[in-house]
Amino acid sequence: MTSARDHEEYQYLDLIRRVMDTGETRPDRTGTGTISLFAPPNLRFSLADSTLPLLTTKRTFLRGIVEELLWFVHGCTDSTILSKKGVKIWDGNGSKEFLEGRGLGHRREGDLGPVYGFQWRHFGAEYADCESDYSGKGVDQLRECIHKIKNNPTDRRIILSAWNPKDIPLMALPPCHMLCQFYVHLPPAGEPTRKPRLSCLMFQRSADLGLGIPFNIASYALLTHMIARVTGTEAHELIIQLGDAHVYRDHVEALEEQLKRDPKPFPKLRWARDDINDIEDFVYSDFVVENYQCHPSIAMKMSV
Repeated sequence: MTSARDHEEYQYLDLIRRVMDTGETRPDRTGTGTISLFAPPNLRFSLADSTLPLLTTKRTFLRGIVEELLWFVHGCTDSTILSKKGVKIWDGNGSKEFLEGRGLGHRREGDLGPVYGFQWRHFGAEYADCESDYSGKGVDQLRECIHKIKNNPTDRRIILSAWNPKDIPLMALPPCHMLCQFYVHLPPAGEPTRKPRLSCLMFQRSADLGLGIPFNIASYALLTHMIARVTGTEAHELIIQLGDAHVYRDHVEALEEQLKRDPKPFPKLRWARDDINDIEDFVYSDFVVENYQCHPSIAMKMSV
């Protein structure tokens, strides 16, 4: 019999408690200040049986997570596309003032440079601006991962990297979740009809535990479910390893409130259509999240 403390969300809550109790106080780029812990134990979330680890101790902005992920998948780098859909999470980093502060004032507002999606789909291509056509340019890492999962599932190089040192100076914000590796668990020899299972290990160099990590957990879980869908595998597990895991000092009070709450069961993910065969086929309405029960939202300010 499992106890309430076996709920996987307690990994996240316990990490927040540990950081706030034992972390070191550090200055940071934004000027807000953090309490930080380096390289805590990894977080592991089951994706089996269509489980989606969408945190429940506060309402998580699911639509924003899905729209941002689709934006990554399509290689987009224009934050105004998200903003027009009511997803404002990149507005601060895409503002003219912020771009000028990064030495990127020649770009129009919303042009974030060669961030996540560009690296996923066009790694190594020369970046001009967010409106250029990069079809066929650079390395399409996402498609290479999908090809390897289908055709060489024991490959140890099924890797998707957003960290490109050459392009860092061109980015409004260097990638925080910077690399993931996929692993295919082959069915036992005696069960040839069983589907292979797909796991994802993600490394995140900088982890905002209050605002960012709930997004990142759900986003990489969804990405793994998506890739499983188009490769004929079953999503199995998401493992996340953090580098600098931190709590912003102005989030402490809100997180203390969140820590008083008990997690509810994670929801399930269902696809609205059966004819999704390509990673670019997905649209927002395809993601049906069932039985998402959660506590109310808790406001936290994003530091930019």
